[in-house]
Amino acid sequence: MLKPSGRFRTILLAWYDAEARDLPWRRTRDPYRVWLSEIMLQQTRVAAVIEHYHEFLRRFPTVKKLAAAREASVLAAWSGLGYYRRARMLHAAAKVVVRELGGKFPETARNLRALPGVGRYTAAAIASIAFNQPVAVVDGNVERVLQRISSKPLAGEDLWLRAEQLLDRQRPGDFNQAMMELGATVCTPRAPACLTCPVVELCATRGELARAEKASRQKKREIHYALDYANDKVFLAQRPQDASLMASMWELPEIPPPQDRAKPAFTLRHSITVTDYAVSVWRRSALENPAGEWTAVRRLPKLAMTGLTRKILRRAGLLPAANGRS
Repeated sequence: MLKPSGRFRTILLAWYDAEARDLPWRRTRDPYRVWLSEIMLQQTRVAAVIEHYHEFLRRFPTVKKLAAAREASVLAAWSGLGYYRRARMLHAAAKVVVRELGGKFPETARNLRALPGVGRYTAAAIASIAFNQPVAVVDGNVERVLQRISSKPLAGEDLWLRAEQLLDRQRPGDFNQAMMELGATVCTPRAPACLTCPVVELCATRGELARAEKASRQKKREIHYALDYANDKVFLAQRPQDASLMASMWELPEIPPPQDRAKPAFTLRHSITVTDYAVSVWRRSALENPAGEWTAVRRLPKLAMTGLTRKILRRAGLLPAANGRS
C-alpha cells in the first residue's frame, strides 16, 4: 500500500497528464525556452506571456541570437510584459551562457543560480524541467497548495523542505509543473475548487483554513499624454537611463492637464502593480519636451516602448492590434 506522499504523487501526476493546459513552453525541454518562459512568467499572467513568448522566440530563436542582440532590441521585444529589469537580466545571462559557458546552460540548480536574474525558484524550475534534476520548486501557487494540504502552518525553509519530501524524483519536472498547475487552476487563492481537486482526500484543510489574503488597495492616478502625430511620424520622449522604472524606454510625452474645456482625443485605463491609471490622450504639440524626437510610424513595432505607450498607439491606430503583432 502506498504511503500518503506516494499516493499524492501518483494521483497528482495522473491528473496532470490528463488535465494540464497545453502551453507552448511545455512542449519542449530546451533549457533556453524553459528559462525564457520562467522569466516571462514572473509576475505576469499566462495569457499575456503566450503572445510575447512566440514573438520573442521569432526574434531571438537561440541564446546566441539573444546574446548578440542590442539591448534596445531586447527591450522592444519585451515591451508590454513590464518589469523590464527581467529583460535586462535575461540579456545579461545570455551573454554569460554564450561567452563564458560555450553556449550551454548549467544543468544543476546551484550552477544556474550564478546566472544574472536567476533565483532559487527559477534555477530549480529550469534544472527539473530541462535537465530532470530532482529538485523541488516553491512559488506562490506551490506555497498555497503546501499550506492547504498540510496539517500545520508552513513558512520559509519549511516550505522548501516539505516540497522536497513530496517531490517525485523520477519525474521532477512534471511534478513541479503539476504542483504549480494545481495551484493556478484548482487550489486558487479565493474559492478553491475543492470538489474537483484530484488530491482533496489527502488535503488537511480542503480550503477551509486557507490564509486570508488581503486585497491590495489600488491607488488611483490621472495621467495625461500628448499624441503629436504628423507626416507618418510620432513625437516620443525617452525615459532617463537612470530612471528607477523602465529606464531608456520610449513613451509619449506626459503633459499637465490642459486648462481649456476641450475634450481629450480618447481615454483609457491602465494598471501597473498597485496603481490604476485613468489615462487621457490629447492631440497636442509636444515639441517643448527636450528629451523627445520624431519617430517614423514604420519603426514603432521594433522600438523599446512602455506597455502603456503601445496600448495608446494601438488605440490610435498607429500600431497593429495585440494579436496581430509583427
